[in-house]
Amino acid sequence: MLQAQPTQSPQPVFPANRSALYEKHGYSAAIRSGDLLFVSGQVGSREDGSPEPDFERQVALAFDNLKAVLAAAGCGLEDLVDVTTFHTDPEHQFETVLATKSRHFPAPPYPNWTAVGVNWLAGFDFEIKVVARIPSDG
Repeated sequence: MLQAQPTQSPQPVFPANRSALYEKHGYSAAIRSGDLLFVSGQVGSREDGSPEPDFERQVALAFDNLKAVLAAAGCGLEDLVDVTTFHTDPEHQFETVLATKSRHFPAPPYPNWTAVGVNWLAGFDFEIKVVARIPSDG
């Protein structure tokens, strides 16, 4: 007979100095559930929360914001298991995104990756959402 394992409540994770943004909009930057981290979509926002107008810089900032959320949970890009990116104009943006992706993931093993074209991202043109496995010492 299997015994029920104690369950741990999901725990919110916020990067340093960014919780006000999430409080304002009523969501968590990430949720830790067991050894998994579910990260909300990260965008290329400037310090004031507004979209970075330069697309290449916007993608870079989205990755920077993602890395800050991962670090707050003791993770890094190497811990990603699944990635979903959202693009407002995939045909014209994909080359820039792939170049940035290649800088962050230069060699295997690569995470799963799904790219989705969308028509609205609240003023942004790129968003990245991930699931990571939290290292046992994280």
